[in-house]
Amino acid sequence: MRRYARTLVAVALATTVVAGTAGWVSGNAQQAVTGPPPGSAAWRSDRVLGRKLPDPERSSPAQVAQFFQGLSKDERQQLVVRHPSVVGNLDGVPVELRYRANALSLRAGHDPRYAHLGVDRGRQILAFDPRGRGQVAEVFGDLRTASRVSVVVPGSDIDAGTFDRTHDVYGTPAGMAKSLYAETGTGSAVIAWAGYTTPVGVGVDAATGSLAEAGADRLTRFADGLAADRITEPAVFCHSYGSVVCGLAASRLHVSDLVVLGSPGMRADDVADLHTTARVWAAKDATDWIDDVPNVEVAGLGHGPDPADPEFGARQVPAEDAHGHTGYFAPGTDSLRAFAAIAQGAGR
Repeated sequence: MRRYARTLVAVALATTVVAGTAGWVSGNAQQAVTGPPPGSAAWRSDRVLGRKLPDPERSSPAQVAQFFQGLSKDERQQLVVRHPSVVGNLDGVPVELRYRANALSLRAGHDPRYAHLGVDRGRQILAFDPRGRGQVAEVFGDLRTASRVSVVVPGSDIDAGTFDRTHDVYGTPAGMAKSLYAETGTGSAVIAWAGYTTPVGVGVDAATGSLAEAGADRLTRFADGLAADRITEPAVFCHSYGSVVCGLAASRLHVSDLVVLGSPGMRADDVADLHTTARVWAAKDATDWIDDVPNVEVAGLGHGPDPADPEFGARQVPAEDAHGHTGYFAPGTDSLRAFAAIAQGAGR
């Protein structure tokens, strides 16, 4: 009965929005940042090494990795200094070079929105793109030596400015990643990945899949870049709208586990519909407001069945003591302990 009622609500909502009479926020519509890294035009025309550099848009992460493997230490450093924005964001570049390049970009930048990212010289910034609202990825731990790697994919209202905000810490990618890293220990590494344009507020963007589709492409390429750099296959933790991104990317992602929490749906009917070999997990606590979101997809609105519903077929993660929509990574919770066990490969 409850599902039937939700379906009626979703149909009514879709009809209203399509008719143009909804009270949804439309002024916050976001334009997804896509394409190659900033500075790619200068990179393409540079012949400092006496040959063409790999095209940031057309070269695969594997091709990028192969190119960098053939460079000397001095040649690599030349490219870091001449093109920090490209080197810092180009999937397939060795992670050590990306850290160095992004540190240069942040030190040279003058946008106050991103000043906090460069305050601590010890931070390992794996990606930094200042376009739009800004995108960033940060690593906790040593990716090169870690036996287990995890990636955290956030949901709405996250960008370079809110990436590591000090309020609602466990609703931020940095806060979630730090908490998971503290629980898994020094033999692991966790990446906080805010590498796509997220929805802002509760509006049409959050109810549709266009931003998630663009995000899925970027997440897939990012994961391919880790593989090309011989980083351990990761487990991916997808929060809220981030689970829509992960659902659309699932069939292309080479990952050990997909874990969704506070999910509005994955744009799939069930686990089989994801077409993934990864283990799929789902968590949702009883106080999470996402439970009030209709789990249907009508006229392009909504993201389909609830992954935490047993009928979906995902493995269940205990979340009884998590609180609200952003409490899943809070220290001491059953959900965080379960996430850590998954990240460490338990049950494989």
